[in-house]
Amino acid sequence: MKILMAASECVPFIKTGGLADVIGALPKHIAAEGEDIRIVIPKYGEIPETYTSQMTHLCEFYIDMGWRRQYCGVETLELDGIICYFIDNEYYFNRSYIYGTGGDEVERFAFFDRAVLEIMPRVGFFPDVLHCHDWQTGLIPALYKIQYAHLPEYAGIRTVYTIHNLQYQGVYPISYVEDLLHLGDEAYLEGGVAYYNQCNCMKGGLNFADRITTVSPTYAQEIQTPYYGERLDGLLRARAADLTGILNGIDTVEYDPATDPFIEPNYTWHSIGRKQKNKLALQSELGLNEDENAPLIGMVSRLSGQKGLDLVQCVLNEIMATGAQLVVLGKGEDNYVDMFCSAQKRYPGRVAARIEMNGALAHRIYAACDLFLMPSKFEPCGLSQMIALRYGTLPIVRETGGLRDTVLSYNEYTDEGNGFSFFNYNAHDMLHVIERAVGIYKNDQKTFLKLARRAMRGQYGWDQSAKVYLAFYRDLVGNK
Repeated sequence: MKILMAASECVPFIKTGGLADVIGALPKHIAAEGEDIRIVIPKYGEIPETYTSQMTHLCEFYIDMGWRRQYCGVETLELDGIICYFIDNEYYFNRSYIYGTGGDEVERFAFFDRAVLEIMPRVGFFPDVLHCHDWQTGLIPALYKIQYAHLPEYAGIRTVYTIHNLQYQGVYPISYVEDLLHLGDEAYLEGGVAYYNQCNCMKGGLNFADRITTVSPTYAQEIQTPYYGERLDGLLRARAADLTGILNGIDTVEYDPATDPFIEPNYTWHSIGRKQKNKLALQSELGLNEDENAPLIGMVSRLSGQKGLDLVQCVLNEIMATGAQLVVLGKGEDNYVDMFCSAQKRYPGRVAARIEMNGALAHRIYAACDLFLMPSKFEPCGLSQMIALRYGTLPIVRETGGLRDTVLSYNEYTDEGNGFSFFNYNAHDMLHVIERAVGIYKNDQKTFLKLARRAMRGQYGWDQSAKVYLAFYRDLVGNK
């Protein structure tokens, strides 16, 4: 098969979130099965020179965007056996940000979406499967069905659209989008991209793609309900037969406590006792009291309401009353930044807040902590809980989305489980589970270490998920 993945970010070139990890990891596993899979992303000015210096210029042409006639260059490089294409336009992509701060956000990605389809004859690659991700590529399936599918060389392409987070849909004025792409009046009828008198880019993928996927089985069910459906639950129920939830994986090479260059010492489940030295080192680095017996709770997260931080805010004093230490790494909304910075002042030596994005420190937190807190309001998949499990750091999660699919709460009667969880979105339900986990850590180290070793032995990589995707693609191509 020939597969083209279109996305707005990809590790190691550019990353703001988990989407980049997926696009960086999944194709390698698909390629390992012998398929010809390629990637296309924008050529951002933030891509490191390490990679831009290796790129080869393939071609250039022009694309009409409203009243503008815009240059489009195509650069390429091969990394880990995967051919990657980069859509080059400095006006749109050579900026000091990746998303969100410009008033022309939909124009930038409408240009990218058009370019993805226009480069195919120019690079000589017409895929069997065109796989698009999140709202930034949502208009590609619509453009394809309306303007390209009837062309002989484009005929037969199957489109897949993956929802990574239903909350972000890309909603913009119809007149603006129509001026850019000329989709035609029918695109804004029922079953098109219209959304409360606006254009919804994500609906382009949901209505026009042949198949829809999302990033965990539980999230695929949740988004068909009003609570999680972000006003698209009716559409998703209507397309339920074409909707599949496939769990993401993590990069088990990057996140491997046995070889991780950011931690000292390295350890395996056989030598989990070495984890305590990582704990003492992190306590020293962050100004926490150096006490290997103090339960250390970690959070590596975007600081936003989605992540359940209002629950933490409600019972933060009670969490500290358990005797635990807390370390938080992330950036985000001011009220949560203020909350954690204030807690650091009120609990010196017991709370450490680092308001930054720091990959190396994140690795050290995963390795050093005993428990990892993720009380998300919703979580399409989540990678942090799987990374924590791989490092023997037991997650405390709310049972939603991918958290429910990957973390099984410890049952002392059946001796099953690899972490701790609660169901209701309630601060005291969360507090009860934290108290339980801290209690087992303090009073039953034998059980706690057994759970940590079990967590480390779990399978969290892409191998199984890639096989599911491969079968999914083959079924789709076979049903042309």
